[in-house]
Amino acid sequence: MKKLLILAFVLLFFGILKAQELQVVVPYTLADRDRAIRTEAKLESQQIQLDDVKTLFYWGFGILITLYIFMFGYMIWDRRTAMQPALEKSIEAEAKSSNLIRALRDYSKKHADLAEILRTHGIL
Repeated sequence: MKKLLILAFVLLFFGILKAQELQVVVPYTLADRDRAIRTEAKLESQQIQLDDVKTLFYWGFGILITLYIFMFGYMIWDRRTAMQPALEKSIEAEAKSSNLIRALRDYSKKHADLAEILRTHGIL
């Protein structure tokens, strides 16, 4: 019985030694844990800063696009309002020239030399 007890004790001891050999030591200490926590905190703060920059870009580009649209609309409106007086003056000048041509044609019926001049220029 004594031999059996010694044999069981020896086998148990060798089993414990073999289990310790198979145990893998993880090289992860409390300092590593603290370092990982600090790194995670830094990443979170950088993510917040990136979100702030992204928001700033959205606002900036939104304001620029709005200004470009406003400027384009103002250019169209200004061109239309600037063209209106020029068109009115051209219509007025065309009416005056047609009245002048009519008057010259009437006057050329009595004066042959004026009729000849108007014919050479293709007005009659």
